[in-house]
Amino acid sequence: MSGESVMDKAGALAAHLVAARTANGADGALDTVAPDLRPANADDAYDVQHATVRALGAAIAAWKVGSKSVDGPVQGAPLPSTGVFLKPATLSRAAFVKPGLELEIAFTLGRRFDAHSGPYDDATVIGAIESVHAAIEVVASRFRAWPDVDKLWQLADLQNHGALVVGEGVRYDAAYPFVAPQMHFTFGGADAFPGTPANPAGDPRRLLAWVVNHSVSRGVAVEAGTVLTAGSYTGIYLPSSPGVARGEIDGLPPVQFTLV
Repeated sequence: MSGESVMDKAGALAAHLVAARTANGADGALDTVAPDLRPANADDAYDVQHATVRALGAAIAAWKVGSKSVDGPVQGAPLPSTGVFLKPATLSRAAFVKPGLELEIAFTLGRRFDAHSGPYDDATVIGAIESVHAAIEVVASRFRAWPDVDKLWQLADLQNHGALVVGEGVRYDAAYPFVAPQMHFTFGGADAFPGTPANPAGDPRRLLAWVVNHSVSRGVAVEAGTVLTAGSYTGIYLPSSPGVARGEIDGLPPVQFTLV
């Protein structure tokens, strides 16, 4: 398939995803998409991600990134500014088909990384961290059948991103226990995660250079102030009612939002 055909395909799938994203929750959920629009591989899915952000007319305010193991492959997605909240927010549950909540640690970068620059090593990217934050991601798919959805459809769909609420930050401290911080996650005042928190990627800082290099290699600069949220420590919590989600991570200001 020619490069132009690949981009046409990416744009067509992005149009479906944007229509579902801007519709009202379940009313706009996708039941089926033409099989020939399915991304053939991860690179195709990343083309769809960027086509989606462009079609939304939004800047990239953040990235989500994660890995399922301490040395496993990394995946990520750009997050449009329309769904990134840097203070407590009120979000409508009806805006999402099946929202799930994850408590994460996010990083804000203090410098710009130019398009088509790099590659950058871990030390350079970690050295650019300006602040560290508690964050709650709303995980939400545009596909009604989620989580029973092909992984490449999910990757194309901004890796199931719904919204990101970011707490106030503190200055980056390399000595912070990123592998095993103490935290408490509640919804409606009840425990949303009673277990022991752990990020499957191990130290989430190992993921950050991947984000920067992935973005700049695709011709997209990473601006100063971009937030990088680096995977859940609590798994996913599926709320069944309205309520206040609150995350408390030792050493970081709390983060919360209201789901109505």
